Amino acid sequence: MIKQIPNIITSLNLLCGCVAVMFALSGDLITASFFAFLGIFFDFFDGLAARLLNASSKVGLELDSLADMVTSGVVPGFVMVQLLSQAITGDYLNITEIFSDNNWNEGFTQFLPFIGLLIVVASAYRLAKFNVDTRQTTSFIGLPTPANTLLILSLPLILAFQHSDLVVDVILNKWVLIGLTILSSILLNAEIPLFGLKFKTWGFKGNAIRYVFLIIAIVGLFLLHFLAIPLIILLYILMSVFWKE
Repeated sequence: MIKQIPNIITSLNLLCGCVAVMFALSGDLITASFFAFLGIFFDFFDGLAARLLNASSKVGLELDSLADMVTSGVVPGFVMVQLLSQAITGDYLNITEIFSDNNWNEGFTQFLPFIGLLIVVASAYRLAKFNVDTRQTTSFIGLPTPANTLLILSLPLILAFQHSDLVVDVILNKWVLIGLTILSSILLNAEIPLFGLKFKTWGFKGNAIRYVFLIIAIVGLFLLHFLAIPLIILLYILMSVFWKE
């Protein structure tokens, strides 16, 4: 039973992702974000539990990817679809409204939000590559799917809790959202080496980049709240590219 604990935690990630999908499809992006964040939390601890209990397995690896595909692939894609819908039509749509007869008669513009599903496809390809890429044992090649999910899901949270005219004008600009969709899909699969956040030792030597990044991230979240998340993801990429230990 102890050996199954990591798989149980992974299953909780999957369950949270499924609930998040349901809320995203109904247009409740705040609750969807909450469950997706909870799923990412479980995703972090399933690997830790597997290492501590010496319970790693091939089944666990595959289950982890399947759970990530839902929580960190399908959810951000559907959230982007809803954000684009809001930008174009002025409102979030539930699944019945999206496929209603009226919407099918509105022309091409009505279906522009489906560009957000590129994130789902790019996430699936990134996870498939990760499972067979031996270079990504302690670091990453391309933006990890949970990081991309945090980036996308920060947008409705910023709109809801840090609302301003400038925020609305930027986030709910359809071209900004389409550009972000394309950019995030590229970053997920780009040949960019990114450092991992797993600590093999707790000393500063060899972990300087991790400590500096975590300190800046915590301070940023404290000062800027959800607005800090896109900046933290950008900082993560820049530090990975330019920091030389």
